[in-house]
Amino acid sequence: MIKVENLVKKYGNVTALNHLNCRFETGKVTVILGGSGSGKSTLLRQLTGLEKPDSGSVYFDGVNLTTANKKKLYGIRRKMGMLFQGSALFNYLNIFENIAFPLREHTKIADNIIKTIVTMKLEMVGLRGTEKLMPSQLSGGMMKRVGLARAMVMDPKIIFYDEPTSGLDPISTGVIDKLIKDLNQALNITSVVVSHDMESCFRIADNIMILFFGDIIAEGTVEEIRNSKDLRVKQFINGEPEGPIPFTRTDKNYLDEILFR
Repeated sequence: MIKVENLVKKYGNVTALNHLNCRFETGKVTVILGGSGSGKSTLLRQLTGLEKPDSGSVYFDGVNLTTANKKKLYGIRRKMGMLFQGSALFNYLNIFENIAFPLREHTKIADNIIKTIVTMKLEMVGLRGTEKLMPSQLSGGMMKRVGLARAMVMDPKIIFYDEPTSGLDPISTGVIDKLIKDLNQALNITSVVVSHDMESCFRIADNIMILFFGDIIAEGTVEEIRNSKDLRVKQFINGEPEGPIPFTRTDKNYLDEILFR
């Protein structure tokens, strides 16, 4: 679905992505892990065409996003869904209108068809009957599910999830995880999930990618990541305060000197 080739993105003197090469397979759930400042959000912006890299390419369904013009890029984005970390619901619109928004914005579908589509999407996330509620009346977990229904409303080929379980209680987290996995399998949607939640990612991932200061230091199945011998990977997945991963990017030169000399 997505192929990344030799991707480089810098902000001033900071290299956020360092010659990245990776693939996101069709119909699979790929989880991107990494500490703060590791390049996860930057990679997400590159994958969705929201930012241009300094060099390298991102191919979506065979189309190079880095060279596509605005018209073509907007057309490609209609094949993408996005669940934002804070759900990003419009607080002045009820649940029905929040989910219907992309359909009204990008299509000329009749209102009666929009109503049917919205009802179907709410059914899929277990929230049928909430159409007239306002976002302020929902719990955090319900808001995430409404956000997911909106991400699916255009029947995208791929859905990007930015910290989908952030701030949720364990039961709500389990519900979101199950939805991601079930929808991925039932609809054959490709899913890319940015997360810090290790338990969650081990439940849903087909493949895991771990970023470290703009580099991919580990990539593989859940079992391969669990059994990694890399000390950085072990420290991250076990949440250990002491280890080779520093707290700040400024420690990287010292770290490189120790690990790679």
